[in-house]
Amino acid sequence: MTEKLDIDHLRQWIGRSEEATDTVTAQLVKGLRATLFQEVGAPKPGDAAPFTVHWCLAQPVFPMSMLGPDGHPTRGGFLPPVPLPRRMWAGGEIEFLQPLRVGDESTRTSRIADVQVKSGSTGTLCFVSVEHSISSPRGIAIRERQDIVYREMTTTYATAKAPPPPPKAQHRETHVSDPVLLFRYSALTFNGHRIHYDRDYVTKVEGYPGLIFHGPLQATFIIEMAAKLRGGKPPKKFIYRGVQPLFEGSEFSINANETEAGMELWTANAEGQPTMKGTAVW
Repeated sequence: MTEKLDIDHLRQWIGRSEEATDTVTAQLVKGLRATLFQEVGAPKPGDAAPFTVHWCLAQPVFPMSMLGPDGHPTRGGFLPPVPLPRRMWAGGEIEFLQPLRVGDESTRTSRIADVQVKSGSTGTLCFVSVEHSISSPRGIAIRERQDIVYREMTTTYATAKAPPPPPKAQHRETHVSDPVLLFRYSALTFNGHRIHYDRDYVTKVEGYPGLIFHGPLQATFIIEMAAKLRGGKPPKKFIYRGVQPLFEGSEFSINANETEAGMELWTANAEGQPTMKGTAVW
């Protein structure tokens, strides 16, 4: 049974901060380019990295003895000890100020901005918002708000009602959500969350039909497509949210439509149902 959720206790984490540093290496850039179906090339010092390389940098490292049953570190520490067992990346907002480059030493300063409890169709939900500032030797490169959602555990996956069909995309790319793709991104981000690589765990314990595609990887594909459509320039601001899980083993698409303000972008599963939606402005 899930431990009782004490929101007053959890909100005491608001304002907590931490700092971490890492270096953008050529090997990391090669690995991320390969995972994003880009030309790998031979990155040299000063070359721009993929726009969301910061999600691969300075990831928390804990000994095996401190990991929980889902592969995440046991609760507490910087993030509040939310007792709800399922944890997912719900969405967020990101501002691109300047690129990170090969050879940069980057510093990420993180702060717990908010903790809220809501009720949804699957039960109690706890949302934790984290603000990040990522800097390079040239100053602040990225500002970001990351929204994490914690949910109750069920043994079956409740499929969402079929959403209305999305508009026809003006721009579209397709790939296959291969388990190797998911494994590579987990390795690049040092992400031990078992829902992305352990099929027995994700199907038998969490009740999903298959391995789950990373939220930040979907956002990365969307951002890279948006920049490609604007001559390599990333949006000044990108706001996104997860709509429903995207699973392994099927085709997925990255889609974009031009708007007066910028672009509407989304990823979709093989049936064309959106799995993540975002808006970008320049």
